Amino acid sequence: MTLHTPFLPLLVSSLLALAASGCKKCEDEDPRARITNNGSQRASVQVQTTGGNTVNLNNVDPGTSSDYASYAAGQATFTLKINNVDYTKVVEVVKCHEYTIAIDRANGITVTDMDRND
Repeated sequence: MTLHTPFLPLLVSSLLALAASGCKKCEDEDPRARITNNGSQRASVQVQTTGGNTVNLNNVDPGTSSDYASYAAGQATFTLKINNVDYTKVVEVVKCHEYTIAIDRANGITVTDMDRND
């Protein structure tokens, strides 16, 4: 028995579209960041967002990474304190991305981001 209805193609395409959209891992979530300290000294990072909120990631030992901390999307200022010296990096951050703030042995800062839906 064959079932033919004019709604069958519409139903199938709707189900496929719903299944594809349901595969997202992140749905409008705030960005998050962590520190990876490849330097030789303990480091702390203050993340200040456009809205004025501040998130602190404190006392990350050399050779380790902190947990992720979430904050608001927009412009973020990452201020690292190493041996009482401040290093600053300003980055535009977006929802559903996570950022790794890496400190190298010369206290250079690189920020990499990853889309959490990839």
